[in-house]
Amino acid sequence: MVLRGLTELLGRLYDVSFSYDVYDFLVTDRRRVAHVAPANDARPLEEALLVAESADGAGVTLYLEPALLERLEEADPLGRLDERNLADYCTALEGLSHFLYCTWRLERDAPVSLLELETQAEVDKYAVTVLLIARQLGGGFPWQVHPRLFDRVRFDHRLTPDQRARYVTAHRGAARFCRRLERRYVSRAGARMEELVRELRAFYRLGSAAKLAHAFA
Repeated sequence: MVLRGLTELLGRLYDVSFSYDVYDFLVTDRRRVAHVAPANDARPLEEALLVAESADGAGVTLYLEPALLERLEEADPLGRLDERNLADYCTALEGLSHFLYCTWRLERDAPVSLLELETQAEVDKYAVTVLLIARQLGGGFPWQVHPRLFDRVRFDHRLTPDQRARYVTAHRGAARFCRRLERRYVSRAGARMEELVRELRAFYRLGSAAKLAHAFA
């Protein structure tokens, strides 16, 4: 299944063993999450991570639109990622990133902020896309990934001011960090992928304040 394949990629990328199978926490019936979605959010819901405090700690649920999952199973980005499935892939990867990073942090009794989740998800989309396309093209660094993910983007006009500020800040921080990685570790002569991955792994393990400070350094 697509989400398990993406989980394996993220696990290898960050050298992390994730304890939970996302499919055990996945909901595809929107009626089951309608009563907990933000009251001011009238946008079509394709992806949402829901976290609630419980007596044992926290409960986590990931919602993904069933039609989105069906399209990804038919056009599996693990086999071929292109413009036809890029939007669905990014939506699913964002939700998966939120779920895995949130549960990984909660397991360590570490706090996690919404801005931290969004920033890490933007970095995850860049890093996994670079690895996927490089593999699918038979090697070589895919220079088109950064401009495609960070320059050609529009924010939903229905976002509240707070939502928009969070998404814009996360996007800018991740774009700055990922551009810095390219400048340090990639040249026309080749890419020093081990060093690039090492810095991505260090970034993944930073706490909220340190992560955001490092992104905007």
